[in-house]
Amino acid sequence: MRVARPYAGSKPAQSILQLLTTVIPLAGLWAAMILTVNGAYWATLLMSVPAAAFTVRLFIIQHDCGHRSFFQSSRLNGIIGALIGIITLTPHEYWRRAHNTHHATCGNLEKRGIGDVSVLTVAEYTALPGWKRLAYRIYRTPAVMLGFGPIYLFVIKFRLPLDLVLQNPRLLFGVMGTNLGIAAALTGLGFSFGFIDVLMVHFPIILLSSAAGVWLFYIQHQFEHTYWRKEEDWNFHEASVMASSYYDLPQPLRWFSGNIGIHHIHHLSSLIPNYRLGACLAEISALQTLNRIGLRDSLSCLRLALWDEAAQRLISFKNLRRMQLAAA
Repeated sequence: MRVARPYAGSKPAQSILQLLTTVIPLAGLWAAMILTVNGAYWATLLMSVPAAAFTVRLFIIQHDCGHRSFFQSSRLNGIIGALIGIITLTPHEYWRRAHNTHHATCGNLEKRGIGDVSVLTVAEYTALPGWKRLAYRIYRTPAVMLGFGPIYLFVIKFRLPLDLVLQNPRLLFGVMGTNLGIAAALTGLGFSFGFIDVLMVHFPIILLSSAAGVWLFYIQHQFEHTYWRKEEDWNFHEASVMASSYYDLPQPLRWFSGNIGIHHIHHLSSLIPNYRLGACLAEISALQTLNRIGLRDSLSCLRLALWDEAAQRLISFKNLRRMQLAAA
């Protein structure tokens, strides 16, 4: 923590530059996509890939605003985060509360369920009735995790007064405010360019960016030697580092993802803005190899679905089957 502390806090000029170099190219790509949507839709779809990448980068900025690390002013973080939330379809204050809960409880087996991917232990899974085991297996499939799941999360769930909003009704104003902002933007764009054309442009961006965002969050915590403990054995600082990966992405993926792959340091100090994480990592040699996952290695993490408390690692359903056969 002492080594990371000097990197906490924003640099206003760098924050503004990062915001501009994200918003302006995204707006330019969107304009180019709307111009090609009728005559060359193949070009529209090609441009949706970099547009989605800039949308992910914009979400990382919103993420930093949620931690109040992007600007020095808490109010400015809130305003910019809320405005970005209209583009990313994410109600800022609701998401901020859920995500900070995730930070405060990451790796705690007795405080799962807010702002994280659902994980069952081997004992919990095997104790379920058959239909619930099937439901969990479906939930953990790539098709749901990276297909239906992200669309449900960003397009449907974030529009509704669920979970934390029911516990804290004041969050409803932020959710409804974001919904009104989205409705106003869609109405204005729809009357200007045509509602069908706007949908044809923006839906591929939503599809790709939401899947990429969920994948990044998934790989940050769903790796074999992650960290889960019961309340009495759980330690916040230990969990911050051990339950988060270092997703060592090549450029330009690291740039588009705003260094969020350096996630163990982010959890160690969420007050470090994304553009200072790399410099902090360079100074802490012990964290340069800890929980490091390369792009190719990360693909194998998709099969991991159950926490084996005995072995202290995530395992696949196939691993569990082998264990059961060996025991029999």
